[in-house]
Amino acid sequence: MPTFERRSLTGEAAAVHDAYAPDSLVLDVGRDFETLPPAVAEDLGLLADSLDPASYPREWFPDDVPETLAHYAGSDFTIGLPNDGTVVWTRQTVPPTVLVKYRARGTPDAFLDFLLAEAFVELSLDVPESFLPFFGERYVALDAAVGSGPADVYQVAAALYDAWVGLQTREVFRGWDDDYPGLYDAWDDAGDRLSGRLADLPAEVARGKTSFAAATEYACSAVKHDLDLPAPFAALDTGAYLDHGAEYAVRWAEKTFEQLRADD
Repeated sequence: MPTFERRSLTGEAAAVHDAYAPDSLVLDVGRDFETLPPAVAEDLGLLADSLDPASYPREWFPDDVPETLAHYAGSDFTIGLPNDGTVVWTRQTVPPTVLVKYRARGTPDAFLDFLLAEAFVELSLDVPESFLPFFGERYVALDAAVGSGPADVYQVAAALYDAWVGLQTREVFRGWDDDYPGLYDAWDDAGDRLSGRLADLPAEVARGKTSFAAATEYACSAVKHDLDLPAPFAALDTGAYLDHGAEYAVRWAEKTFEQLRADD
């Protein structure tokens, strides 16, 4: 199949597309990817009206960052980052584009529809495309606060961004039980699958069974499902985080990792 192919939407996914992101393109991608390289990403120009590549100042992050992040921030037209998930979206095209990775072929239809709907909602909220523009110049401070390797900082940054976005999207999902009951059930079911392990996260970290960065990723993924988080992650499920964004996230990381080092 071609690298990109228009995806037909039906049912509630189509209705949410029309309600939240009616101008967006929805494309199946004929390959899996973490970051689409320029030679592939530029093929989107055949389907979109125009391309609007983003780049970010190198001063936003320290020297020891994962190569994919440095490349993503550069002037070459790239889309997506590792751990973005099965469905990703970009505003680097006009109109915006939602991309469904090849791996989606193994995803249950109900959950895939929810992932698509989630992308449409995020586009409607006008949130940053990734954690890098979310943190901006504060990424350096986050790196110092985490005080670990670049992979851990990346994982924590991506998780904190997901939690901040989740605080906004869950307000939308909560109201879908009448208008989009199938999508509401998929959202609720995904939350049920996460809830069982949440309470055990602090103990898993204390026993060395789970890294703190991985625990942060897991806890932050639960925010959009409106689940109760254990300490210290519960401090991210607040209106203060929603209001203050990256500044609050960095302060949370400073206090949390300082306490972790003191406990050691």
